[in-house]
Amino acid sequence: MSEALGIPAFQLYGEALAFPDILHMERIRDRAAGLDWTIKPHRHTHLFQIFLLMSGKVTFNSDGNVATLAPPVALCLPPDSVHGFCFSSDTEGWVISLPVQHYPDLFGEGAELAHTLTAPRVLAPTGQMAARVRALYQVWCGKARFRRTELRCHLGLILSSLAQVDPDGPPRPGDPRVLRFQALVAAHAKDHWPIGRYAQALGLSERSLGRLCRAQTGLSPQAVIEAHQMREASRLLAYTRMSAQSVAHALGFDDPSYFSRRFRAFAGMSPRSYRARLDQP
Repeated sequence: MSEALGIPAFQLYGEALAFPDILHMERIRDRAAGLDWTIKPHRHTHLFQIFLLMSGKVTFNSDGNVATLAPPVALCLPPDSVHGFCFSSDTEGWVISLPVQHYPDLFGEGAELAHTLTAPRVLAPTGQMAARVRALYQVWCGKARFRRTELRCHLGLILSSLAQVDPDGPPRPGDPRVLRFQALVAAHAKDHWPIGRYAQALGLSERSLGRLCRAQTGLSPQAVIEAHQMREASRLLAYTRMSAQSVAHALGFDDPSYFSRRFRAFAGMSPRSYRARLDQP
């Protein structure tokens, strides 16, 4: 485990070992039953996860938003999304964890499904989904000669099926330069890089970066950076007991008052009011 700005970050939940395979699978009960059926909010910095929940009752906490899910339901959780669960003891289902570095065909620039995989999704699984997940599990547990290839084939069927039921419609191709910019923002927003430094890292002029960013996201580069900072602030306020001043410093703001003004503009309330709202029963 590592601490990502105060929010626990794991390889697998509760584990500190490096990832052992091209994917990991387990039943929900295999881990949750030993934790009183409660998985506290955490994140996985380098893992994409797919949950297939077939029965039971599930309370899902995603980036501070709490919802009750009625299985069957599928969840897609990209790296760094903060999530937690409270399962009923009769919950049945699976979780598939993918180290993104092993899947450039899925998560890399220009990947066909990349748009579908960039944000958390709650989806209605197709009728074949459970059978496909069980087939993946059989291969994963085995030692077939072409195990890695078979795993990728089964996984491709599962992800393409999920993409077909994406409520946001078919994936839109993203400009790879904007995707690289967003990745740089995730890595360096707390360092408060100026726009020119991002543009230089991308081999673009500031004007070209601004034009591409607005065309793809509808936002200026600075607005993209600030939205990332404020989403991270929201997570820290929701999942840690850090003071607003500590959150400001963790995100690279030298002036907590300026941070509070920017957060109010983003969330419509002060950091203290935002936390108080979440603390209400």
